[in-house]
Amino acid sequence: MRAAVLQLNAQGMSSTKLYNHIRVASKNGVKVLLLGEYVLNPFFKELQSMSLSMIKEQASHQIKVLKELSSTYNMTIIAPLIIVKKKEVYKTIAKFAPSSTSYYQQQILINYSHWNEEKFFANEVSEIQTPMIFKVDGFKFGVLSGFELHFDEIFTALQEKKVDAILVPSVATFESYERWKALVCTRAFTHNCYILRANRIGEYKDSEISWQFYGDSFLASPDGELLTHLGNKEELMIVDMSHTEVIQARRTWGFSEAINKRIKS
Repeated sequence: MRAAVLQLNAQGMSSTKLYNHIRVASKNGVKVLLLGEYVLNPFFKELQSMSLSMIKEQASHQIKVLKELSSTYNMTIIAPLIIVKKKEVYKTIAKFAPSSTSYYQQQILINYSHWNEEKFFANEVSEIQTPMIFKVDGFKFGVLSGFELHFDEIFTALQEKKVDAILVPSVATFESYERWKALVCTRAFTHNCYILRANRIGEYKDSEISWQFYGDSFLASPDGELLTHLGNKEELMIVDMSHTEVIQARRTWGFSEAINKRIKS
């Protein structure tokens, strides 16, 4: 399976870079492309001061563009997107496939005093459900937001799905490089699957602090190894993933087998 991460800053209403990079990805045989969080929309702090009509207009434009790109290049595009429904704002991850579009509503949102998405967005707070799952050419993907990667309960919901790769769009900042690498590689190892993480770049400044989004998008292997990563610039990263390597890792380490022996029928 050939996939790619498109590492960008916030694009606003512009689609030029999306067209250019996706055209290159298509020429290189990419079947699935992943974008980071707050690339198609302004950063969360900026959204708080925007009108609902502007947020809705922006989302409608990006949805139209990504549907067109997915259909034109026969590519599945995973893109975090802020949408408006009945005057409420929701944080979602959209899957644009050549013949369909679906949405995953983020289940667990950041709720810190300096960054409270849970308070701002209308996403329902409820029992954890299985995240978005889909297949492309027989290769099975799961989709999580960056913040959701921290929670064991999410992985419990994924456990029986036996995904080959988890796609993780993120918006990490504040020099958290090493923590993110440790978290992603550990999750990839203990669940013996690839994890492809896309982190946005750019900067947001408020009156007190500068939020530097540092990129460092990367791919972790089913054995928990960091295979490849980007720096802090705009860039397209193309990766290859193998279902055979996922199976081999699961057989080698036997984590699922050990648990299955202990599950009551």
